[in-house]
Amino acid sequence: QVRLAESGGGSVQAGGSLRLSCSASGYTYSGGCVGWFRQTQGTEREGVAGIYRRGGNTFYRDSAKDRFTISQGNAKNTVYLQMNSLKPEDTAMYYCAAAPYCVSPLSQSEYSYWGQGTQVTVSS
Repeated sequence: QVRLAESGGGSVQAGGSLRLSCSASGYTYSGGCVGWFRQTQGTEREGVAGIYRRGGNTFYRDSAKDRFTISQGNAKNTVYLQMNSLKPEDTAMYYCAAAPYCVSPLSQSEYSYWGQGTQVTVSS
């Protein structure tokens, strides 16, 4: 059974940093992609960053470019999202997701497996 578990969320002031982690268990696919998504109440879930597991190509939504960095651990069963220069509008529940086969890493329709989420709150 595939399980994804996020950690690292919390409350920070604007300008601060957080590092989210996504740990996968039971996930045997070597390809595809892993993505980070976020959602606030009443809004659509949006893709923040994605990474191809083979090759390591990364993708970001415009508002995350130059502030967020997605990366894989050496064992590739953990994916990180380093978030710097956080803004109040980054406040959301953050989810990681995994797709065995993937074309558009920022599209939630690509993903079969989802974690439970970790809350990020940025105060001004």
